[in-house]
Amino acid sequence: MKKQLKSTAVLASSLLLGSCACFFAPDYDLTNEELAFFDNLTRMCGSQFVGESAFPDDPNHDFAGKKLVATIDGCGPRYVSIPFQVGEDKSRTWLIFKTDNGLRLRHDHRHEDGLPDEQTLYGGYSAPYKGEQPTQYKQFFHADDYTFEMIPEAQSNVWMLDYNPETKELTYYLERHQEPRYKAVLKLVGEK
Repeated sequence: MKKQLKSTAVLASSLLLGSCACFFAPDYDLTNEELAFFDNLTRMCGSQFVGESAFPDDPNHDFAGKKLVATIDGCGPRYVSIPFQVGEDKSRTWLIFKTDNGLRLRHDHRHEDGLPDEQTLYGGYSAPYKGEQPTQYKQFFHADDYTFEMIPEAQSNVWMLDYNPETKELTYYLERHQEPRYKAVLKLVGEK
C-alpha cells in the first residue's frame, strides 16, 4: 500500500510540474533580432517620446500640426503596449506581441467609452522588407490576412518601428504599395 501511495504521489507531482511548465515555457520561436527588439522595448518601459508627423507634408492630414506622444508601458513577458496620443485623442495603442510566427504589431483603436472601434487590431508580422533585414532596433511588420479582410486596401501595408539609441528617436513609418504613406518622428523626453 505504501509503495502504491508513493507511486501515486510521484505521478501526481509529475503531472503538477508538467502542467505548470507553461508558466516557465521558453520564448516563442523568434529570431535573435526579434527577441533583442522586444527586450529593448521592455527595457525602455515607462519611457515617453514626443514629436510630430514628418510625412505627409499636408496641412489637411488628420495628424498635421498635432503633438504626438508615445509612451512605452504595459510591458509583460508576451507583449508591450505603446499608447499613441495624437493631440487630445487618446484612442490609439500600438501592441507588440511575441508569437510563434514572429513579432506581431496590432493597432488597438478605442472609443472614449473604451469600446473597440470598428477598425481595430489590424497590423501584421515581422519580416525583412525591400532586402533590409530587421535588427534589434528596427522591425518591419507586413499586413496579415486579418488586416486584409478588414481593410482590403491595406493588403500591401508595411509598418516600421525604429529606435535610434544615438539620437534617442522613435520612428513610426508606414508604406503602402511600397510608397511612403505616413511617418512620425518622436524624441525621448522621459525615462522611468
